[in-house]
Amino acid sequence: MNQISTPCYVCEEALLEKNLKILDYVQEQSGAKIILALKGFAMWSTFDLAAKYLKGCTASGLYEAKLAREEFCKYNPNAEVHTYSPAYKEDDIEEIAKISNHIVFNSPNQLQKYIWKIKEINPNIHISLRVNPEVSSSPVDIYNPCGLYSRLGTTLQNFDEKVLEHIDGLNFHALCEQNVNALEKVLAVFEEKFAKYFTNLQYINFGGGHHITKKGYDVEKLIWIIKEFRKKYNVDVYLEPGEAVGWETGYLVSTVLDVFENGMNVAILDTSAEAHMPDTLAMPYRAQVRNAGMANEKKYTYRLGGNTCLAGDIMGDYSFDTPLHVGDTVIFEDQIHYTFVKNTTFNGVKLPSLVIKRKNGKLELIKKFGYEDYKNRLS
Repeated sequence: MNQISTPCYVCEEALLEKNLKILDYVQEQSGAKIILALKGFAMWSTFDLAAKYLKGCTASGLYEAKLAREEFCKYNPNAEVHTYSPAYKEDDIEEIAKISNHIVFNSPNQLQKYIWKIKEINPNIHISLRVNPEVSSSPVDIYNPCGLYSRLGTTLQNFDEKVLEHIDGLNFHALCEQNVNALEKVLAVFEEKFAKYFTNLQYINFGGGHHITKKGYDVEKLIWIIKEFRKKYNVDVYLEPGEAVGWETGYLVSTVLDVFENGMNVAILDTSAEAHMPDTLAMPYRAQVRNAGMANEKKYTYRLGGNTCLAGDIMGDYSFDTPLHVGDTVIFEDQIHYTFVKNTTFNGVKLPSLVIKRKNGKLELIKKFGYEDYKNRLS
C-alpha cells in the first residue's frame, strides 16, 4: 500500500466476487435476472468478473448505456442493456435505441413521444414504463423516489391505459439500502394498484435498493417472494442493485497532511468528503475509519477534514489509540459504491486513483488521474 500514492480507492477482487456469487445464487434459486445499476458501481475494469455472474446492466442515460454496451457486453455478448431516464433528449434517443435491449420511460408522455421512432430504429427493443407505487420506507427524503411530488415514475392516477398496447413490462423503484421486509410492503401496494395491468406483460422490474449482500439480509425470503410473484403472474422478474454489488468490497486510502489544534485536534487529509465521499454529506452518514472509534472512545480524538476550502468538508470526529502524525495513513471503509461515480474536481482537488487488489494479493493500479482530468472538464 505504501507504494501507491494517495488518495486512492482500492477494490478487492475477492470481496467483489463474494457479492456477485450471492447475487448469482438469488438468480439461480428464484429465476430472477439481476442486472448491475451503473449509477452505483461503474468500475468497468471489473466487468470481466461481473459479467460472469450478472445478466447485464441498467443505465441512467446514454453514456452509461454506451459503457455497458462497450465494456460489459464485451465479456458477455448476451448481456442485456436496460436504459432509463426521467426524460430523454432528441439528441440521444436514436443512439440509446440502437444500443439498448430495454428502454424504460418515466411517463406516458415520453413513451408516446418516442415509441414509433425507437421501434423503427430497433424493432426488437423491449418497452417498459416506470410506475410510482407512492409508498416507501426510504430512510431519507433525498433518496426516496416515492416521496411527495416525486418526479420519478407514473402514479396510478396518471397511468394512461393506452400505453398497454406498447409495453412489455413495468418498473418500480422504492428502496434504499433496505432489507426484504421493506420490499414485501412495497410489493403489496404495487400489486394492489397495478396488478390489473399485468395480464399481457413479459416482466416486472423490482428496481434497486435491495441490500442483498449486507450481513443479515434475508436472502431466502427474497427468493421465496420472487418465486411466488413469478408463479402468480407468469412474468419474469428483474432486480437492479448497485450498492449490493460494491457493498464492503473496498476502501478509500488517504494520507494525513497536517495536524493542529483549534479547540480540539484537527487532521487535514489529502482526500475530501465533498469531492470524494459525497454521500457522507448528502445522506448524511458517518464513514467507518479503520482502527478508529467514536469521538473520545479511544485516547486521541481528531476532527478529520478534507483538503478543500469548503468549511463543511469534514468527515467527522474519530478517536485513535495512538496520535496521528503527518504522513500517517487513514482508511475509510466501504467506499466503492456510490463514491467514485459521484466524484468531482471541486477546488481542483486531485481525483483518487483506482486500484484493484487481485485475488493473489497484488495491488494493481488501474487508473491515475492528473491535471488534465481537471482541465478537460473546464473551458
